Amino acid sequence: MVNLGRLHRSLGDNSMAEEWYKRALKVARKAETLSPLGALFYNTGRYEEALRVYREAAALQPAHRELRLALAQVLAMMGQTKEAEKMTSHIVSEETGCLECYRLLSAIYSQQEQHRKALDAIDKALELKPKDPKVISELFFTKGNQLREQNLLDKAFESYKAAVELNPDQAQAWMNMGGIQHIKRYFPLKRCLEVKEGPVEHFTHIQQGNYVSARAYYERALQLVPDSKLLQENLAKLDRLEKRLQEVREKDQT
Repeated sequence: MVNLGRLHRSLGDNSMAEEWYKRALKVARKAETLSPLGALFYNTGRYEEALRVYREAAALQPAHRELRLALAQVLAMMGQTKEAEKMTSHIVSEETGCLECYRLLSAIYSQQEQHRKALDAIDKALELKPKDPKVISELFFTKGNQLREQNLLDKAFESYKAAVELNPDQAQAWMNMGGIQHIKRYFPLKRCLEVKEGPVEHFTHIQQGNYVSARAYYERALQLVPDSKLLQENLAKLDRLEKRLQEVREKDQT
């Protein structure tokens, strides 16, 4: 019955999958059956039910790492970060090589706005040297996010760059690289235009160079997600800023 549930799940028929899992549980309430049911609930946004099911499964097999980690993930998703942190940290104390534990801890700390701790957790995950390039790429992307939250934009840029070198399909990393180039130069340019500082010849040359980079990164991301309204809006902002920059430059030359 559990296998039938998995079959229906793989076919996208969640209601039939749930029915078969529940039939199996009527025969015997085993962790092996509760686990896929909990995953179904979690992946369909039924977090309260997922929490109840995973708690029962973890109680039946308290030494099962994946079950406890899944339970911690549900707790984190529901905002119960203290319990999730405690549970995940306990798993790490038992198995220091748990990559997914560090990733979850990073997400928990980020949710708590403890970005330095979140960054440390990701660094520990990277120290494990996973073999899958896409996994490493995701870790560098997450590291970039934490660095950006601490306003360490140059370091964040380098992490995003490492992410796309490993996985060029990381659209969000390309977009964030463009965003860093965009925002680093937007505020000084805005101030220059507002107070009409000058001369601007060298200044505008620097600005245009960074906007060219920002545009290139945005356009690379747009190739991967062509329907992104945010990317289209950011490119439109660049168009407006470059137009204003050109106007200031022409005025300064007259």
